[in-house]
Amino acid sequence: MGKAYKRIKGFADMFPPQSDHFTRMEACAREIFGRYGFVELRTPLLEFTELFQRSIGEQTDVVQKEMYTFPDRKGRMLTLRPEATAGVMRAYIEAGLVNREAVSRLFTTGPMFRYERPQTGRMRQFHQINCECLGSPSPLADAELIIMLMRFLRALGLEEPSLKINSLGCSQCRPQFRKALLDFLSGIDRSALCEDCARRVESNPLRVLDCKQPTCRELTQNAPVLLEHNCPDCKAHFQTVLDCLAAEGIPLELDHRLVRGLDYYCRTTFEVVSGRIGAQTAIAGGGRYDGLVQSLGGPDVPGVGFACGMERLALLLGEARTDLTDFYLFAPDEAGQAQAFALAQQLRMAGLGGELNYSRASFKSLMRQAGKSGARYCLILGQDEAQAASVTVKHLERGQQQTIPQAEAITYLTTEKNDD
Repeated sequence: MGKAYKRIKGFADMFPPQSDHFTRMEACAREIFGRYGFVELRTPLLEFTELFQRSIGEQTDVVQKEMYTFPDRKGRMLTLRPEATAGVMRAYIEAGLVNREAVSRLFTTGPMFRYERPQTGRMRQFHQINCECLGSPSPLADAELIIMLMRFLRALGLEEPSLKINSLGCSQCRPQFRKALLDFLSGIDRSALCEDCARRVESNPLRVLDCKQPTCRELTQNAPVLLEHNCPDCKAHFQTVLDCLAAEGIPLELDHRLVRGLDYYCRTTFEVVSGRIGAQTAIAGGGRYDGLVQSLGGPDVPGVGFACGMERLALLLGEARTDLTDFYLFAPDEAGQAQAFALAQQLRMAGLGGELNYSRASFKSLMRQAGKSGARYCLILGQDEAQAASVTVKHLERGQQQTIPQAEAITYLTTEKNDD
């Protein structure tokens, strides 16, 4: 026997039920987002490193510590995407969508890569669903995007996650807040802050507010509030967003600590959190980024978007398989195997899904495998059934069974499936 290979740390194989959850999330996203005019964009896993340095920020932990970066054969630096938005912006600019569409609504799904300590809900290869609305500065675009996200989560059966929201202001009013924050932070002993916050006081002071360390949060509990420094236009923008969410019955919490560290983020910012997979763990987050497209060499186009972590959503969806298959079919005797094979193909051609067992195991073993299969019905085609061109159908949950003509199996299973 040769060497047994193992998967790389932080990279996961995905079997049911988790793979079922991912399939369901992707299908639900396509259905819900399509109602709002979003179309699917597929971008490469690899981009030039400079794209992420510019979009995420040279001084961020992601760029400095977490990216999978390497030279190609020509010495060009490439990076496995650590997030999706930069690639979407690059594709939007390169394709010239700004000249073809007043507003572009794009969504993506797929894997991202960050070299960090693997933890529950976040591996080194992780997956996201992203939505980006480009071209509209309206607060209605912000509100509609948030409403769409919350309806997507509800369509998955998740009622518990809660929405946190804040306004970051704009380039006109945020400098006043930044000055007030720096004045406040200058009165705090740097050595009392965590290592990251002590560094951020100079490089990125807004991120100090976002720190999760209890000591840092206590030291900054009386810090200036962003909303109190918003200019009249930003206040009006944010109030419109809040009014739209209230009109649609979306509950929310104003979170004055919710910030973004880069200058092109502005006005509305939000997160959706859940307490079921850790203390207030974020499962989605987003906001407005009116300067991002221009910062990447494109036109001055406003934008708003969000990212949703699929691994964390899968944890909320639980361990149960999401969809039962229709049938599990076996022929315990050789006499029925040809008919069982033909019947399985007919059922699948009719739109029913299921498994045909070819093995020569005992009847007891075959029934045990049927019980573990996740199917609604077990179909048994033994010697007696083969002679009579019939099939025995057993409902695996209720235990009821009856023998019917094979010619009626499609109608029977379809009717019973609809009744369930």
